[in-house]
Amino acid sequence: MGANIYRNKKPLLFFLVPAFAFMTVFLYYPFIMNIFNSFQNIGGLAAKSKGFLDPWYSNYVEMLHDKNMAVALKNTLIMMMTTIVFQVGIALVLAILVDQIKVGAKFFRVVYFFPIVISATALGLLFNLIFLRDKGMLNQFLELLGQTELIDWKDQSRAFITLMIPVMWQYVGFYFVILITGLNNISSDLYEVAAIDGASRWQRIRYITIPLLHNVICTCVVLAVTGALKAFDLPWIMFPKGLPLNSTWLTGTYMYYHACETRNTDYGCAIAVFIVVLGVISSKVVNAIFKEKDY
Repeated sequence: MGANIYRNKKPLLFFLVPAFAFMTVFLYYPFIMNIFNSFQNIGGLAAKSKGFLDPWYSNYVEMLHDKNMAVALKNTLIMMMTTIVFQVGIALVLAILVDQIKVGAKFFRVVYFFPIVISATALGLLFNLIFLRDKGMLNQFLELLGQTELIDWKDQSRAFITLMIPVMWQYVGFYFVILITGLNNISSDLYEVAAIDGASRWQRIRYITIPLLHNVICTCVVLAVTGALKAFDLPWIMFPKGLPLNSTWLTGTYMYYHACETRNTDYGCAIAVFIVVLGVISSKVVNAIFKEKDY
């Protein structure tokens, strides 16, 4: 008789309808209006539209010739690739190492996850102090090691690398927690049987851990790629307005610059549409490359 409770689907609507209404008002409707606004002539944020552009697709044509947009796209694609290696890759190594230890595992889980808890704005300010040319913590440390010349970590040749370091570091803990959870779901009996058969620790990782974590790794890669497209708060705090010399633009920061900082909000809307399209394509490509497997 208890199974009959789940046959009545009507109570589900009581929970689904409010959630769907919330998403419609705060997600779907703004997104549709954003597409519509990308074809409008909007002078500034919250300004009234002056009608359709002539031609109506002018913003998308301008995007093709915008050098700063090309820089933002290049930087974003680089960040997408590096997140796979340095965020998911490092998180995977840390998760495997922590899973191997018996004492202090909880301590390391808290330590690696802690950066996610800190506000990205606070982290941006923190790393601004670390990378200061004059009396910055990193330069002071190098002085102790004998470095006499102060390094400008925010000049054009180093700016993007300086930007990527905190962005990579911030989210390693996020993927670490996902991967360590996946490791906990792998039965210890498999490792015991493999050890009895003479498998080394590396062989157990290669033939048991990595294959059984495949689907979890796929999820992390998709999240990392799409997350790189949305990177905004920490990069904007460290390098507002693409400084220096427009070399650190990302698609997220460049979109915000036009939507909120200039009187060209409609162009910002067009960039936002482009980010969504790029995100859908990227996730499809990643899912095609890292196909989930049934075990």
